[in-house]
Amino acid sequence: MVAAAATGVQVGAAIVASRFAVAEVPPLTLAMLRYAIGFVCLLPFAWREAIRTLGSPSLAPVAGSRWRDLLAMAALGIGQFGILIALLNFGLQHVGAAQAALIFSLFPLLTLLLAAALGRERITWQLLVGVLLSIAGVALALGPKLGTAASGANHWWGELAVAAAALTGAACSVLYRPFLRRYPTVPVSAFAMLASVVFLALLATTEQWPQRLAGISAPAWAAVAFIGVSSGVGYFWWLYALKHESPTRVTVFLALNPVTAAFLGWAVLGERLPAAAIGALAVIALALWVATRAGPPRPR
Repeated sequence: MVAAAATGVQVGAAIVASRFAVAEVPPLTLAMLRYAIGFVCLLPFAWREAIRTLGSPSLAPVAGSRWRDLLAMAALGIGQFGILIALLNFGLQHVGAAQAALIFSLFPLLTLLLAAALGRERITWQLLVGVLLSIAGVALALGPKLGTAASGANHWWGELAVAAAALTGAACSVLYRPFLRRYPTVPVSAFAMLASVVFLALLATTEQWPQRLAGISAPAWAAVAFIGVSSGVGYFWWLYALKHESPTRVTVFLALNPVTAAFLGWAVLGERLPAAAIGALAVIALALWVATRAGPPRPR
């Protein structure tokens, strides 16, 4: 639970840093640099762990399936970072950021429904109420922005793209667990992140990212470095949490993301702190307490 909470806070901190960097770095290029730096941070630890794991007698029975496992983990990494981000970017072209964030807050609810449908998790009243309260907390945190964004031109395909991004993240969160039980967390994190970097590098060619790198200022590079290092650590925390807890209990902590971003935006960027953010924090704290109290057995 500590790892899941730390991931929720890390995502919010990365959003604040991204607001600073995105003025100079286009979104796909920023995502590619973010995960490339994260991969480099994880690589030394992943390499050492992978060498030790490959020689382990416990993996002998599954040696013939390692290539299939690698392909599956690569697909999950591409889905978690590449496809999800591409869908979000498309959605944000057609709906407001606050509205997109509210739709994306369905992430834990979709995770719960998908995990239950696959027999990986049991729906209990604690989980369901906790998830619904987390969505309410996110809505409260975003309330002032939702009001101002309502006048903009919204399109159903933008809303659908954001919902598809949340569903992609939910599917990846549920499907990671067999590989996390079979292999150490750090190599899985690094390999999935590498696959996403290759995919994002191809997508970011539309932004001419090789030509843009020389024009990025030192402060922007510092922000990118912070985002990348924190993302490498945060992704490890994320998979570590998924390895030891149910997907829904992990994803519900993403509700900390908008509240963290609001408080850090106020403290670091001098942005106005909405009064609703205080109430949202209380609702989200209640949601996390309800969702993580004794209830469902740990997933298979």
